[in-house]
Amino acid sequence: MPDAASPRRHPRLGPGRPIRYGAALGPLLLLLLWIVGSWTGYIDSRTLSPPWVVVSTAADLIGSGRLWSNFETSLWRALQGLFWGVVAGGALGVLSGLSRLGEYLLDGPVQIKRSIPSLALVPLLMLWLGIGEGMKVTAIALIVFVPIYIQTHDCLRAIDSRYLELSETLGVGRWEFIRNVVLPGALPGFLLGLRFAVTYSWLALVVVEQVNSTSGIGYMIELARTYGQTEVIIVGLALYALLGLSSDALVRLLQRKVLKWRKTLAD
Repeated sequence: MPDAASPRRHPRLGPGRPIRYGAALGPLLLLLLWIVGSWTGYIDSRTLSPPWVVVSTAADLIGSGRLWSNFETSLWRALQGLFWGVVAGGALGVLSGLSRLGEYLLDGPVQIKRSIPSLALVPLLMLWLGIGEGMKVTAIALIVFVPIYIQTHDCLRAIDSRYLELSETLGVGRWEFIRNVVLPGALPGFLLGLRFAVTYSWLALVVVEQVNSTSGIGYMIELARTYGQTEVIIVGLALYALLGLSSDALVRLLQRKVLKWRKTLAD
C-alpha cells in the first residue's frame, strides 16, 4: 500500500504538474512588455500611458474617492444583472431540460435570442425601458441568461440514461430522482455557465454604462476618452480586468469545492 505522505504522481500524458501562482505568469509577462516598451520609447505615451503614470493616476482617483464611487455603482449594477440572469437561466434551463413540452416552448425562443447579439438589443431596451438603471440591469441579465440556460439544459440532457434505468429498477420516485441524480448531474454545466456569465456581466457593463450614465466605471472611461486621458482609461480597463479575473477565480474555487468528487486532468 503506497505511503500517504508520498508525493502524488501525475499521468505522463497529462498537462503536467501544477505550478504555484502559475496563473500569474501571463499577466506578469504582459506587464513586463508594457514596462519595457514604455521605458525604451517603443510605446508612445500619447497612445498608451506608461505603467507608472497609470499607477499615479489610480492613486489620485482613489485618494479623491472618485474611483471607489464609480466602482460601487458598477458593482451593484453587475450583481443585479448577474442575479436575475442566473435565476432565470437556471430555472428555465431545468424546466426545458426535464420536460419535452418545456423544451418545445422555451428552447426555440432562447436559440433565437442566442443568435441575436445581446448588445444589439440595447436600442430596443432603451425604447421599452428608458435609459435608466432598469435598462442597464436588464441588458446585463439578458447577456448572462444565455450561457446559464444553454449549459444547464445541455448538461441535463447529457446525463447517462443508465442512471434513469437504474433508478426505475430501484423504484426511485420522480422528485427523488431529480434531487439526487438529475440536479447533481447538471451542476457541472451550471457552474461552467456561471463562469461565462460572470465574465459576460462585466463585458455588458462596459457598454451599458456609456449610455446616459452619470456614474460607473464605463462612464469614467467615456469621460476620459472625451478629454484624451488615456491613463484614466487604462485604470478603468485594469479595474474591469481585475474584477473579471477575481470573479472567475471565485467561481473556479466554488467548482473545486462543489465538484471535488470529480477526477479530471486538472487534478
